Amino acid sequence: MKLFSLLFLLSSQLFSITLNPSTSNNSLIVYNSNVGLVHEKRTLKLQKNDTTIVYKGVASSINTDSVNVTLPKGISLYSQQYRFDKLTQDKLLRAHIGKSIRVKVRKNVNEFQTIQAKLLSHDGTSCIVKNKDSILIVESKNIIFDTVPKELITKPSLVWNVKAKKNIHAKMSIDYLMNNIKWKSNYILHVNKSQANLVGWINIDNRSGKAFKNTSLHVLAGDINRVRPTRENYRVMKSVAMAYDGAPQVAHQAHEGYHFYTIPFKVNLANNEKTQIKFITQNGIAIQRKYTSTMNHPNYLRSEVKHGVTQHVTMQGFDFVLPKGVVRTYAKLESTNILLGETQLQHTPKNTPISLKLGKNFDVKVKETLLNRDKGSWNLDVDVQYTLTNNSDEMKKIELTIPFTRNDGSNVKSKKRYTFTKGNLVTFNINVKAQSTKTFEVYFTSQINK
Repeated sequence: MKLFSLLFLLSSQLFSITLNPSTSNNSLIVYNSNVGLVHEKRTLKLQKNDTTIVYKGVASSINTDSVNVTLPKGISLYSQQYRFDKLTQDKLLRAHIGKSIRVKVRKNVNEFQTIQAKLLSHDGTSCIVKNKDSILIVESKNIIFDTVPKELITKPSLVWNVKAKKNIHAKMSIDYLMNNIKWKSNYILHVNKSQANLVGWINIDNRSGKAFKNTSLHVLAGDINRVRPTRENYRVMKSVAMAYDGAPQVAHQAHEGYHFYTIPFKVNLANNEKTQIKFITQNGIAIQRKYTSTMNHPNYLRSEVKHGVTQHVTMQGFDFVLPKGVVRTYAKLESTNILLGETQLQHTPKNTPISLKLGKNFDVKVKETLLNRDKGSWNLDVDVQYTLTNNSDEMKKIELTIPFTRNDGSNVKSKKRYTFTKGNLVTFNINVKAQSTKTFEVYFTSQINK
């Protein structure tokens, strides 16, 4: 059966056409989930006696089950194969059996010559060749090949077995999914006092086994459901920036719960390479500073605990969506930009307030001290003192959150105003002047479950 299949494949090469990669009418959609959707159009010239179409240049990570090919009318498609013959000495020798080759043979002790011969057979290390009336045994390494036989397909390709009712000269199209290509967003936020400038980048990481030239590129933000995750396996290569100031803006539209971005120019994506494309530029953004610290649950406080204060940059939101990605926040100090912090931003709909966590503030601290703990038969009464210290040269407004279970038997008393946020967080907003300390007490009552 294997011999029959091989003979059929070899004979079909006599009545086959090869479609090489095209550099026009191609598009690529890249998803967050390490998958890409390729769409290509090529011109098909098929004779009535052709039985095989070799479609060269597909991605080596192609999902062959996803191939959707549209052939012109008059062509019947019977079967499909994925072929990729990585060239080896053994494959070249097998493909040249019965064909003319050149052989390097010794002319004398110090000199070689090249002769024309027909390859009869080989066993890996040696070959039997025929030269005119002589049969020679030579080493395989001395065989010289002039061409790569047509039956060896040296680029990842789809091979279709077809039947044409007539000569065809028309367009065909193909769509398929491939793995090992993904994209993500990265953002740079430059802050200056109460304003900031934001730049967003689309980062394409192509490890698909295919290079894309002059391709219309789209990316889709959102988490599509996949039947089976794929394993990532790639090496780190160089990054290439693809857009500059003044470049056309990336177009955006919402569709079916996802967000679809179209790059307004044709791109080249090399295999095993990262490419960056600018898609957002927003200047003069109003920002606010926020300082937060989370305390222990008062029922579990035993003595005194010190806490740091986290600083944030907050914005009211934009009239466009922000795909998930890392936001790196910078500020200018003298003539140098310094990194203030990094935040992982989730998919953010438009007009959604944004809070970017930067890091711990060096000059602001909070301390909580247990003053009294009284456990009765039904209630637990806890008295806690909170001390906020601001050693900076500016006033700081600190948001203090205290986890506390709210139920019918619980109660919170303090001279400072508070609210409950996120259900069970007792939240204080305290202004602390520069180079000063502020102290207040909170009395907690909890019902003990019997």
